Amino acid sequence: MIDIDARSQPGLETARRAMSRREFLGGAAAFGITAAATTALPASTAAGEEEDLFLLGLEEHFATAELRRLNGIQFPQGTPRFDINDVAAGRIADMDAAGIDIQVLSALTPGAQNLPGAEGVAYARRLNSWVAHEVIPAYPGRFRAFATLPLSEPQAAADELEYAVRELGFLGCMTYGAIDGKFLDHADFVPVLARAETLDVPIYIHPNWASPQVMDIYYNGLGNEWVSRVLSGAGYGWHQEVALQCLRMIASGVFDRFPRLQIIVGHMGEGLPFFYWRFGDDLARITADTLEKPVQQYFHDNFWITTSAFFRDELLRLVLSVMGEDRVMFAVDYPFVSNKVGADWFRAVDLPWNVKEKIAHKNAERLLRIGPF
Repeated sequence: MIDIDARSQPGLETARRAMSRREFLGGAAAFGITAAATTALPASTAAGEEEDLFLLGLEEHFATAELRRLNGIQFPQGTPRFDINDVAAGRIADMDAAGIDIQVLSALTPGAQNLPGAEGVAYARRLNSWVAHEVIPAYPGRFRAFATLPLSEPQAAADELEYAVRELGFLGCMTYGAIDGKFLDHADFVPVLARAETLDVPIYIHPNWASPQVMDIYYNGLGNEWVSRVLSGAGYGWHQEVALQCLRMIASGVFDRFPRLQIIVGHMGEGLPFFYWRFGDDLARITADTLEKPVQQYFHDNFWITTSAFFRDELLRLVLSVMGEDRVMFAVDYPFVSNKVGADWFRAVDLPWNVKEKIAHKNAERLLRIGPF
């Protein structure tokens, strides 16, 4: 196995500065936030402490020319904002300028999952191996990764996940919306869910582009192809699709069958915190005889939320009020969003220091079993 744990790397000056500052301050305790908190967030700690906050970004994408060619990926003009193919000096410089210590890399949507059969299996292995053997070792301690899986072949995807975790040191996997019109609650994907639970690694569910059928029903006919495309994607549709997939997993009993399975969702919860009380009330009644727990309990037992691309204090407050402070994690959504914008926002958020540290890196350390940083 490749040793890519940041604990073994001596070059993280930011981490050393953060630790020395915390030691100097004597680890003074700050206020906590309960899952029911709805008032204004209390002030953080002494001025200047924010500069030492260790930041670990969990939804940070990359692409290669081959990945884009195989998937026929095109972007609107000016998107992404930074070079998505750069997983070398340019990306590191941008991280340094923002004060982001580690990025957990994930392949650009849809990774390998839209590629059929043997083609997808071979490509996933090739991409994961390249990241593990070339990208991560080139900048020790700065990158980790989520595996790309060939989900058109679920058994092979489960095997690739195990290989990536056990042999390459990856932290879990990222999936992308529907796979051939099916979500992860479909029986086809039992091997992937079971393997993730056995390996004790999370699945990060990222959105995927809508199918032609969904595009025709919901998004086309607006007179501008890119308007329809963006409305179906980051402008709205992506988030609703992930929220629906998560609710399907709960309602179909996935987490009764795999109680230790952990799911990460980005973008401040893809709308789920806003609807938390609504689906809690309505779905709880109808599933009382079919599920082992109240619907809302699965969010506290099986889900984690990241801040990717949704840098608003009021949204973070909503997420904390629903999830509590132990299942929320920092992410940027680089390169579609600026590292510096995300990092500057979070450093300025008015939170107790101990809660800020949890979101910045400690919750991720616990979930992913890395660090401490």
